Amino acid sequence: MKKVTLQNYMTDKYYPKIVKAVDDELKSQNFVAPIRVFLSMGLLEAQDIDNWRKDRVPYLEKVIKCNLAKAGRVLRILRFHAHDLNLKPSVTVYRRETSGGKIPLRFSKSGERNIEEAYSRHFVKLGKSSDSAFNTEDQADYK
Repeated sequence: MKKVTLQNYMTDKYYPKIVKAVDDELKSQNFVAPIRVFLSMGLLEAQDIDNWRKDRVPYLEKVIKCNLAKAGRVLRILRFHAHDLNLKPSVTVYRRETSGGKIPLRFSKSGERNIEEAYSRHFVKLGKSSDSAFNTEDQADYK
């Protein structure tokens, strides 16, 4: 498999699906979340996301319906496409509320920082309407 680069990402077979997912998300909100892109591409089910948020699944990659190389490829292409659209990257903290407080949700088995950030990096549309709709300090808290 050829490495996805800035020069070749638009020719990747996953690019059209990612573009469609991003376009659909930006029609309804001022940001794009990788989880929503995976959902739109059919690589995640809403029930799997709900189970992950409720701690029934230890990490999100466990329920993604593709291998980790493809998931990484999708995240990389998404980042390049978001850059081309002048969307601002913003790392969002995904947490679950428990009786003992809020605990972070994990995306990967390894918990490696770069991987976790790639999944949690939202891409925000710049402009007046996005400033009030989404603050870069916003956090995704789930019960």
